[in-house]
Amino acid sequence: MEKFWEHYENLDEYVYVSDMDSYELVYMNRKAREAFHVPSIETVMGKKCYEVLQQCATPCTVCTNAELTPGGFKRWRYYNAVLDKHLILFDTMIAEDGRRYRIEVAVNVNDEEEREKALDRYQNLEMLVNNALGIALQKPTPDETIQTLLEHLGHILRGERAYIFEQNEDGSDDNTYEWVAAGITPQKQNLQHVPPEACASWYQQFQKQSHVIIRDLETIREQEPTLYQVLKPQGIRSLVVVPLEMDGAVRAFYGVDNPPADTLEDTIGILHIMGYFITASLKRRGLMRKLQDLSYRDQQTRLGNRYALQRFVEEYYAEESLGVMFCDITGLKRVNDEQGHKAGDEMIAKAAESLQEVYGEYQCFRFGGDELLALCLGISEEAAREKERLLKAAAREKGTV
Repeated sequence: MEKFWEHYENLDEYVYVSDMDSYELVYMNRKAREAFHVPSIETVMGKKCYEVLQQCATPCTVCTNAELTPGGFKRWRYYNAVLDKHLILFDTMIAEDGRRYRIEVAVNVNDEEEREKALDRYQNLEMLVNNALGIALQKPTPDETIQTLLEHLGHILRGERAYIFEQNEDGSDDNTYEWVAAGITPQKQNLQHVPPEACASWYQQFQKQSHVIIRDLETIREQEPTLYQVLKPQGIRSLVVVPLEMDGAVRAFYGVDNPPADTLEDTIGILHIMGYFITASLKRRGLMRKLQDLSYRDQQTRLGNRYALQRFVEEYYAEESLGVMFCDITGLKRVNDEQGHKAGDEMIAKAAESLQEVYGEYQCFRFGGDELLALCLGISEEAAREKERLLKAAAREKGTV
């Protein structure tokens, strides 16, 4: 299975990953392999990081492993004699599969001018990562964490819009999160169920490289007309998007629209680094939704359960009109006694289907063995009568009355 650090393959800085306990190298990106004259990562797998990176026989005296914590970044400077370069280093620890990994991103600042540019460039990155970690710990829900991360990314990358797209069950893409700069029109509502063919080329590129960059939208007008027709109405001139991998597959991506032209390369690096935190938040969100589903949904009918009903009542404001449809599944006990509980369960399922078909846009609950309920906020009396008629017809059709 692909490791998350492999998304750093085309980053324009040196990136290497080692096991913090054994010091064994597990990854070097393309730029690092070229600099250290390593033909492939397989040739150094199992070798000690200090042997390859410093040409030492023992662990480096300047090693920062003891100072690293999950998610925290340490920035420091060091002259690497093997490369004959002055470097600014960004170190962090990530725990995965029961192992502790040290990830180091090294920036070449060999001359004074380049050093100043790198310092300016990565000052925002360090601030972003630290802020993001603080947010992740403080925000009560993953949704709020993700939304605030996008806001920080948008500001620091000076983009007009930051967003996440996730594939839905039918294979199309939904814009699930969005941040927009002041004066920019939100697009999230218009970007639901984007046809698979629109982003097909991006998913193909994600298999070959770790990002998609469009420097000038007009360059894809002829080659990718479907994608162009999706992007052009949004006012997009340029963009950078990177994949988000979950469970070994790329089912989502996120990116930034219209960052300054001279920062596109920096945008790629920052998006890759922050992609790990975005993915972790999405996974946490998925777990919480599953737990919430188990807590508030009747597992047999998929309707809300008694706890969901109680929460609805607690949040209901009496000023708003409310229509109530109470249903009792007639004859359920007789079916259970004469035909068995399997037949009774099928009867309950059909009754729930009828209720959901008619009242699907409202709140539907099962709060007893044979008791179903629909609560309709803001419904008129006339509409409520019509819903009642439709429910009776659906129940007769399914044989539950």
